[in-house]
Amino acid sequence: MSTIDWLAERARTRANVLLALVFAVVLAGTAYRIAAAGGGWLFDCGVGLVVCAAALLRERGRTIAAAVGLGVAAAATIASRLGHLAGEPGVAASLALIVLGGSSVRTLPPRRAVVIAAAGFAVMGLGRLTATPSLPAHPAPVQLGLLGWVPAIGAGLALRFLDYRRQAAIEMMRRDERLALAQELHDVVAHHVSGMVVQTQAARIVGRKQPETLDATLAGIEQSGTDALDAMRRVVALLRDADDAATATAGPEQLTELVQRFKQHGPAVHLTLPTDQRPWPPEVTTTVYRVVQESLTNIARHARHARSATVTITRDCTSVSVEIDDDAPHSPLRRSHRSGYGLVGMRERVEALSGTLNAGPRPDAGWSVHATLPVPSGDGR
Repeated sequence: MSTIDWLAERARTRANVLLALVFAVVLAGTAYRIAAAGGGWLFDCGVGLVVCAAALLRERGRTIAAAVGLGVAAAATIASRLGHLAGEPGVAASLALIVLGGSSVRTLPPRRAVVIAAAGFAVMGLGRLTATPSLPAHPAPVQLGLLGWVPAIGAGLALRFLDYRRQAAIEMMRRDERLALAQELHDVVAHHVSGMVVQTQAARIVGRKQPETLDATLAGIEQSGTDALDAMRRVVALLRDADDAATATAGPEQLTELVQRFKQHGPAVHLTLPTDQRPWPPEVTTTVYRVVQESLTNIARHARHARSATVTITRDCTSVSVEIDDDAPHSPLRRSHRSGYGLVGMRERVEALSGTLNAGPRPDAGWSVHATLPVPSGDGR
């Protein structure tokens, strides 16, 4: 699980804990008020407990959770009418149904969302039709149910639209990164193929005059073909747009210039380059450059209180690693910005080359981005 996924999971857990506390307080308060008014509180609290449990377990299956909650509420509504009990769904059950309704409308497929929304209105309407004079301490279902269900459905639709827009923006970012990387790989492969053509032409000429040099020339052609195939295998299903004009970065030395430009409008940056001076494959070089560029841009935009940042790049026999750290204090607003579309683009580019990328807050302070890109032995010459 990535750091961003872990943070999202922790946020959902905290929300559920808070929701459980609210349900518990409402159930206890409702039971006390009904009992004080001389009514039977056990039935109402039992129904509320089941529906609240369904709301808390909605992540495991929203359709089933909504169906259980609405079904129990409908059955309880009819039973309360037949047994001359307090009107159902009660306060706690109504709150839980609101959570289930909004959550379902936000995340479920359109047909299921429509069915659940309509079923919710039907349950609330049934409560209205079968209601007996409500106890003074027990609000009528229509007051909390219908008036709460409508905003819940509206909120679910609004959040669904925002999710749709975010997903569309993410897909556009992924598409742009794929197109840019595909263009760069096209340039790299074109370079290798052009070299193969020139070497083949030379082999035809030299082969007739100096046959003993033919084997070395053919070995060079073979190596160029292998390099081209290796570069192509690193990207799957990438499409190229002829209008794009991105080019591969010249080399790791470009990072020094990038850091110097950043220092003019950002905190001090310490750059550490690998001692291994072997050239990187062009597509790896460009990806490292883009990761550093996007990370430093994020620091300038969302970590203005950072005093310093470090960019550390290491190289071993099989991979290139790049890590960007800053020391800005933690803040929820900064965390939300730092996990946006730029991170999506970086991840798409890195994973296209079979690499890994992790980003998230550091234990003490600051933010960290760490990417590892494989470098086949044949490319590190």
